[in-house]
Amino acid sequence: MLIIGIAGGTGSGKTTVVKKILKQLPCNEVAVLPQDSYYRDSGHLPPDERQKINFDHPDAIEFELLTKHIARLKAGKPVEQPVYSYLTCTRQKETIKVNPCEVIIVEGILILSNPALRELMDLKVFVDAEPDDRLMRVIQRDIEERGRTVQKVLTRYEDTVKPMHLQFIEPTKRYADLIVPQGGNNHVAIDILTQYILRNLTRVKQ
Repeated sequence: MLIIGIAGGTGSGKTTVVKKILKQLPCNEVAVLPQDSYYRDSGHLPPDERQKINFDHPDAIEFELLTKHIARLKAGKPVEQPVYSYLTCTRQKETIKVNPCEVIIVEGILILSNPALRELMDLKVFVDAEPDDRLMRVIQRDIEERGRTVQKVLTRYEDTVKPMHLQFIEPTKRYADLIVPQGGNNHVAIDILTQYILRNLTRVKQ
């Protein structure tokens, strides 16, 4: 089994990179574990307190469960991936069953910040992008998908996203085996990643 970690700042294009890789791979041999599914449940907090959660801090993520799930998949056992709602800041009752595959892609802003998680990865990737480009993507995404106003997005960016990026995310670039500038627009890097995965899949089948 090949475990690939794809990290990078909020709005850097990680999800786009993953989607473009998946388009070129056999769907039954690749599974994706998004870090976003493993945010800690905040259902015990009042709704107004949930809105203050710092999603860009490592403490917001249940790394223990994510690491446990990857270890189970490597052992050939299925896992029940949580479903997290940004609208309510809670885990949903339903889960998603993930079966062991030849390739597991773990994707998220902070996945390279956790030593135990890094140890499970065969390849570590950091998707890089200019701060202005990331901010534009964050504004569009948070308005369309998370119901936030432009002012709330900008305030959150200045108060948490930017400082947390500098403190916790940008430093993890040093752990990366491969850095992908320009996010999903870097077709050469995406092709290199895809070919790397395909070679490993072919080797497994031989």
